[in-house]
Amino acid sequence: MAGTCVRGIRGAITVERNTAEDIIQATGELLQAIMVENELNPEDIASAFFTVTADLNAEFPATAARELLGWKYVPLLCAREIDVPGRLPRCIRVLVHVNTTRSQREIKHVYLREATSLRNDLLPR
Repeated sequence: MAGTCVRGIRGAITVERNTAEDIIQATGELLQAIMVENELNPEDIASAFFTVTADLNAEFPATAARELLGWKYVPLLCAREIDVPGRLPRCIRVLVHVNTTRSQREIKHVYLREATSLRNDLLPR
């Protein structure tokens, strides 16, 4: 078995409205799915980097990680996604860095709602 290393897990989800409630709920849903799919504990999380599209500014996605999942000591950062014309609106993306013994091929990336269109190649077949 290989030793522990840091791996990245990608995920994304869309929201219907630019409200704090929608952003917090959707981010919590996404992070919970990442945790379950990859059999993670909060202690496995090294850090998380969130981006949101320009049309989302009612709340920081990191708020959900702290309030819903208890990631009090996990370094979290939020930024605005590059505003490419015609791309998926109202989208929250995350890159979670985890300490794991899993290989890159064993990592399960999670795309929910309309965000499934972003990385069809990574979804279960």
